[in-house]
Amino acid sequence: MNQRLHLNAELEIARLGQRGEGLARFEGVNLAVPYALPGELIRAEIDGERAKLVDVIRPSADRVAAFCPHFTVCGGCAVQTLAQPAYENWKRELIVQALRYAKIDTEIAPLIDAHGEGRRRATFHSRVIDDGPSRKRLELGFMRARAHTIVPIPDCPILDPGLKGAMEAARAAATVLIPLGKPLDVVVTTTMEGLDVDLRGCGPLDFGYNQALIEVAHKHDLARISNHGEAIIERRIPTLRMGKALVAIPPGGFLQATAKGEEVLVNLVREATTGAKKIADLFAGSGTFALRLAERAEVLAIESEDGAIKALARGAAHAEGLRGVKTDRRDLFTRPLMGGELDKIDAIVFDPPRAGAEAQARALAGSKVPLIVGVSCNVQTFARDARLLIDGGYNLEKVTPVDQFRHSAHIELVGVFRRIPDPKPKRRGRLLG
Repeated sequence: MNQRLHLNAELEIARLGQRGEGLARFEGVNLAVPYALPGELIRAEIDGERAKLVDVIRPSADRVAAFCPHFTVCGGCAVQTLAQPAYENWKRELIVQALRYAKIDTEIAPLIDAHGEGRRRATFHSRVIDDGPSRKRLELGFMRARAHTIVPIPDCPILDPGLKGAMEAARAAATVLIPLGKPLDVVVTTTMEGLDVDLRGCGPLDFGYNQALIEVAHKHDLARISNHGEAIIERRIPTLRMGKALVAIPPGGFLQATAKGEEVLVNLVREATTGAKKIADLFAGSGTFALRLAERAEVLAIESEDGAIKALARGAAHAEGLRGVKTDRRDLFTRPLMGGELDKIDAIVFDPPRAGAEAQARALAGSKVPLIVGVSCNVQTFARDARLLIDGGYNLEKVTPVDQFRHSAHIELVGVFRRIPDPKPKRRGRLLG
């Protein structure tokens, strides 16, 4: 490997990689150059396998101006300077390539933009900087691109307007905890009742710290402030509407990144499961799919997180017009739904974390469930699980890409699998002669 330093190397960018970086080759070495675009001739600083964009000699016809002044400094966005048609094609190609690698051929629909009003949750990182005896200051913001330092950004343009005031509230909470000297993550979610703040990394807090944080909650009119999922004060119960149900979400519990993204994914799942009378929603969270599907079908919702499954059950119990929701707290990684449990189910919906649902996919591959709808935020693990289902006798009819992580390298998708009928059906009864 050539480890020499090249301060003024010229590179031709071939394509965008999976992380949104420009890919090029230099002296036999594959290089990833952040913020460079396909077709561009650039000048780069190369240090071993690392490359930094210095200048664009010949820009791409698809290059546009970045809309955020912090782009390339803040690590939140990977791609802002790519024109919309090329950007949409790149996002869709992430799925095309992953399925091709798994030798899966299926219809892939055009990308659906699901950014909507923007991200409804933000994680602010805080660090205490020691400037000498009795002199400590707080840094709070987002992580710097390709570094472990923090960028203090006063306003992020990709956040939902409901997060207005989130950074100020996060800073006030983190300031209270400066004496601890610990790095913190402050997770802020916009809800119908206001901002919901969950602190992570501070450990158990004594009475004095809790009282100071309660004062922060009052001053910034927070709905709730929690310490790693345990409420310190709940001034108003933070809720989100999921179909006909109001769900009191657990602190920091999983939810789709944007309200529009949730709407798009739900509509795709509802469309795919039309006509199903009994549906199992696996990795159900707080009820994103289950509570909407229950408006026209009986639903079994399975989730491992205690707070999430309780929130789902409470939401279902107080909602009118649902056909019926049963809940089960269960770890599907170690105890997947299988065998006779699947016999009377018309459709399965699964939306696992990034690790995918390998154990569950193996169990489903041997089942007779007519319809399976997979929702995923990781194209590689989806492709792996899809391969298992296909090898088990399912046809992947269609995949729809959904972009609720605009300007990042993340992509969501919905895949529809249908059991291929047995070409040799068993005889029923005797032939009459």
